[in-house]
Amino acid sequence: MRMADEEIKKATLEQKEEKSLEVIREALGRFGGKLATTFTGGKDSLVVLHLLRRAGGGKVPVPVLNLDTTVKFREVIAFRDRMAEEWDLDLIITTNHQGVKEVDIARDRERCCHLLKTEAINIAVDEHGWKALITGVRWDEQPARENEEYFSQRPEHTRVQPILHFSELGIWAYIEKHELPYCELYD
Repeated sequence: MRMADEEIKKATLEQKEEKSLEVIREALGRFGGKLATTFTGGKDSLVVLHLLRRAGGGKVPVPVLNLDTTVKFREVIAFRDRMAEEWDLDLIITTNHQGVKEVDIARDRERCCHLLKTEAINIAVDEHGWKALITGVRWDEQPARENEEYFSQRPEHTRVQPILHFSELGIWAYIEKHELPYCELYD
């Protein structure tokens, strides 16, 4: 992590929001119609969606990808569908059907994640011709993410990660400040 990255982690909520909006605006300018975002139904991707709405003048200006792993809680699916309707999202739900057939979800978590998430993303990116995907990754989630950058090149596409500098507490502060709904499973 660079020095500037350490500084933004210590910034105020408003400064963090502004940095996130700056990253999103840059992505919109760079990738235009070849850009999408992900929405899991979780708090981090909810904040990304809200930031996109702000950058898009009240509407999320890109398609919204949701991965159907076939093992989601009904509350998460209901929240995803509610947000799609309330925020008029261009929601694209994708499933790696071949992966579902191949993997024992209960016994092989690593392969399950690869087939039902990573491969599903790559299939959707290829199918829709997206050059970049906005995600809700944060530096503090796990050690492997500490060195991520706002624009991270993958073989298939660029990952745009506008909330890297938010902590989990910062995410909840943003949700509270903007009075955002969230999935009831967090209660």
